[in-house]
This record gives sequence, C-alpha cells and structure tokens, in this order.
Amino acid sequence: MTLGKNAEASEPLALYIHWPFCVSKCPYCDFNSHVRANIDQEAWRAAILADLAHEAKLLPGRELTSIFFGGGTPSLMDPATVAALIEAAGKHWSIADKIEITLEANPNSVEAERFADLASAGINRVSLGLQSFDNRSLAFLGRAHSAREGFAALSTAQKHFGRVSFDLIYGLPGDTEDSWSVTLAQALTLGTRHLSLYQLTIEAGTRFASMVARREFEPLDADAAAALYELTDAMTLEAGLPAYEISNHARPGQESLHNLTYWRYGDYAGVGPGAHGRRLGMRTVRHKKPENFLGGLKRNGHGIVEEAPLSPLEGADEALVMGLRLTEGIDAVAIAERFGREAIVDWKKVDRLVAFGHLERNGSRIVPTAAGRLVLDHILGAIARDEDSTSAVAARRLESAAA
Repeated sequence: MTLGKNAEASEPLALYIHWPFCVSKCPYCDFNSHVRANIDQEAWRAAILADLAHEAKLLPGRELTSIFFGGGTPSLMDPATVAALIEAAGKHWSIADKIEITLEANPNSVEAERFADLASAGINRVSLGLQSFDNRSLAFLGRAHSAREGFAALSTAQKHFGRVSFDLIYGLPGDTEDSWSVTLAQALTLGTRHLSLYQLTIEAGTRFASMVARREFEPLDADAAAALYELTDAMTLEAGLPAYEISNHARPGQESLHNLTYWRYGDYAGVGPGAHGRRLGMRTVRHKKPENFLGGLKRNGHGIVEEAPLSPLEGADEALVMGLRLTEGIDAVAIAERFGREAIVDWKKVDRLVAFGHLERNGSRIVPTAAGRLVLDHILGAIARDEDSTSAVAARRLESAAA
C-alpha cells in the first residue's frame, strides 16, 4: 500500500537538487560531499537534467513552490548549470507565483564572485555558511574562509539577493554563555531576516568523531549545551527572529518555504548524487558516490539506488517526528486520518507531558514548549502510540542508556 497517492497528486511540490562536490571536507560534516580534482561541468549539467526529467515524468501536473540547491557546495556550480536546471524545472511543472529558489553558498571570495551571475540565473535566496565570526573557531571547524571573507561575502549576497540567511555553529569546546551571547548579538545586527543556528553535533563517521574517540578534544557537556540553546531562544525572540524550528529563526513571513515542506511532510523530488526524496507515498534515495550515480543514470535513466513505499506506520511516524520540530507543532488527528490510522499518539501521555510543561495542547494540536524542545527525542518516544514506531524505539533506547 502506498499512502495518500491519489490525495497527494494534486498537492504542491518542492524540488531538491544535490551538488556533491566540495573543495575540502569539513571535519564535522556527514553530508554527501566529495572532493574531486576535476569536475566536468557540462557532463554534470546533462546528468542532473536527465535525473530531473525522470522525476518529472512521475509527477505530472504539479505546481513547484520551491527549489533548493544543496550539497556539497552548490555555489561551485557553473551559473549556466543553475540556470539550465531552473529552466528545465519550469518546463516540467507549473511555477508558483512566489517560488523560493535557494542556493547554499560558502563565503570565500572565489564563490562570492559568482553571486551576480547566480542571481541572474534565477536564485532569489541564498543560505550562506558563515559558521563563525572567529578565525580560530573557523580553523577548528575546517572552514576555508576567514572571518573577514565571511563578512564581505554576506555584504555581497545582500546586494544581489532579495533574501539572505546565514548559518552559525555554536556549542564548540570552550564556548560559554558570555562568548556566545556576544557572537549572537553581532549576528542579529547584520540585517538578515533568517538565521540557522546549529549546535555542534559529533556525527558518526566524521573526522571529529575520530578526534573525540582519541580524546583530542571534549565536546561541550549537555547542561552547558542546554544553557546555550535557551540563551539562543531568548535572544532571537527578543530581536524579532523567533525560532520556528529547533535550529531555525526568522522574522514572520521569512521562514524557509522549502524546509517547511520537509517538516510539514509534503512531497519533494530529490535529484543528484545522494539526494533523498519523498513523493506519492514513496521514499527515494540516489547513489551517493558521484561515479556510481553516473553509472546508474547510464544503465537506468536515473540515479536512484533505493525506491520503496512508505507504510502508513512509517509515514505517520515520520510526520510526527518532523512536525514536532516546528514551533507550530502538529495536528495529531489530521496526521492519523491522512495515513489511515486510528491514532498516532497516546493522549494520556500527551496530557501528562502537558502537565509537566513540555507540551501544549489545543484540541488535537500538540505544540512543544521551549522546555520540551530541549528533550524532544524523549517526548517523541514517550507519546508515540505504536510500540514499533521509530519514535518509540528511540525512547526505549534512551531509557536503556539512562539506566
């Protein structure tokens, strides 16, 4: 059974395009990124266009509300490739009047020089990976730009794009409430209407994970990290950029439309090496390694390595997990009805967490409080109705670890 296939066929669509290449691999990064000495831009333009055409055949008649170029480092793409992909998307689907077209960019000077051409290609929103304003922190994070280059790139981006966001990473070893408050206060003066503020997470398989295992540095402890999160929440709210998702903050109306599609569990097509997609009740995964992606495309006419139906349990569980990342929360009854389930949460446990101050409830709508967002993994597992759900399994794992 594929869930919601007929109902979702008329729904809006988002498009994710993955550019897998980087100049270097950052030690904290677990994204699908690869370093190659030479990149044939024309060959990759043709490849991703072909992969896009495959998705379009499966999704006729949809309206495209957003396009997101991620990576990797998509600001390394030839602007002509960006323009060709945007043009092709417009031929495959109808385009929403206020379509959001975002590109992730690094702030080194070489890439910033492309901003005018990228704007001409059709990009109207840029997400800039500043990560820090401190050169020592940038070196620790393995970033290839300086603080000065970061500020210059931000200024250039604001000249060329109507909407600009930037990322910062906090919770580095040695970060304190005083040091982070100075950085965040500076960030809030820089004129952007959207900020992505991520706590440093040590992901398995990264160079940082190996360094921690060798005790080359010690991550910030949980209490200190929680204090920084609460400080972030308070400062951004006071400045008029409240959190609308755990790590994302925006002035009202400036939220990322593309990412809201993910979190609200809408359909999105994913093309390019390593891209994930979710459409018509199916999940899709492309080959990660660029060479394998090209091989699959040559054999099959697409880069898909995995395509499988989402069961009603999987879909409902994922919609619960994704939706509770948002400060708007979820309508639990609507999700249950969408996936043909009696219920997706245990309402007695929901009400218990309301009493504890971790959730708010208005009828069938459940909203995590600021305190609840600090322990969201536990909440998700605690309220999940089905014992075999991803959320419930995660909760039991957390309880075992605590014991």
